[in-house]
Amino acid sequence: MQDLGISVLVQGITMQRLFLGLLVTARIAFTSVGLSMVFGVLVGIVMTRRNRALSLLCRCYLEIMRIIPVLVWLFIFYFGLSRNLHINLSGAAAAILVFTLWGTAEMGDIVRGAVTSLNKHQFESGHALGLSEAQLYFYIVVPQAVRRLVPGAINLATRMIKTTSLVVLIGVVEVLKIGQQIIESNFLKNPSAPFWVYGFIFLLYFMLCMPISHLSKFLEKRWQS
Repeated sequence: MQDLGISVLVQGITMQRLFLGLLVTARIAFTSVGLSMVFGVLVGIVMTRRNRALSLLCRCYLEIMRIIPVLVWLFIFYFGLSRNLHINLSGAAAAILVFTLWGTAEMGDIVRGAVTSLNKHQFESGHALGLSEAQLYFYIVVPQAVRRLVPGAINLATRMIKTTSLVVLIGVVEVLKIGQQIIESNFLKNPSAPFWVYGFIFLLYFMLCMPISHLSKFLEKRWQS
């Protein structure tokens, strides 16, 4: 056991610390994903409207969030805006804000693609039935678009979960940071500690993402039947 180096995972409260770090990661990730899905649907619907000003504004927002790396946004919000504007913004709050803005932009584009892929006769039929715009989207457009956007939305969710590892660079004590602390305190007496600790963190991320992947497959099979 000692020779293999796996003892670094079972000694003391190492496992407990890693799971507590995973809870921090999960809270940031799932809060950001949930908010992104809600706001992304709204942004996506706005992007399908014929109002050129709103469409241009949403397009600029999407391109800005895509062009600038997420890590730069984290630095801007945590080290820049919060200090210059004297806002007491924690690392976790800054991370949720940045990931929500990023996820909303990406989700909005996914929704836009799903809505615009629908046959235009769907919209014409809704208008012929006398439905208002809100009723048209609620009863006809969104239910059909959901089936088309699920694969993209699931992919976005897993990307956001994995990208939360960047929050370690703004001081958030999540699972990766705790893993680094464990490695630093054990490396001299256990040189193989990085292999076992990072390998276990890999399994933890796998545990977070795999259920989401299975949910996507379940929904696709159910809607195809």
